[in-house]
Amino acid sequence: MRVSGFASAEVEAGWSSISRRIDALVDLVAGRDADDLNWRPPAPAANSLYVLATHTIANARQGLLAVLCGHGDDRDREAEFRAAGDSGEPLERRWQALRSEMSGCLATLPATRLDERLVHPRQGELTGRETLLLVATHAAEHLGQAELTRDLLAASRGGDPG
Repeated sequence: MRVSGFASAEVEAGWSSISRRIDALVDLVAGRDADDLNWRPPAPAANSLYVLATHTIANARQGLLAVLCGHGDDRDREAEFRAAGDSGEPLERRWQALRSEMSGCLATLPATRLDERLVHPRQGELTGRETLLLVATHAAEHLGQAELTRDLLAASRGGDPG
């Protein structure tokens, strides 16, 4: 075990990237009202802040806990895109609980798991390393979309993104 508490420096680096981005996404929805959370940009297939946060958290759970750590998976991806909320508090609570669970699981994950061939429900066969990278890039992509959505929302109302 490394001094940091993670068995693998590579897993620790991946987790750090993922958790920072989802932390930022959850911070972005915090304190917003239902109108802000559920507003969608006027573009085909654009998603609300609430959907982006819900989907990103669920994707991380599936990739890290289900695929990489071998836990059960009950994800309903289609429901994520219908998600709506009156506040960001449920997302904050869900993320805090999952964040702790993910950190604990990943801290004990041996580096050899990154070389193993795993089956992802949507992507097919991937190595553990590819799975970790997939979750990290997905979280970064959706954080960027959420930041743009926040800015478009502010512009639509004549305000500052704040």
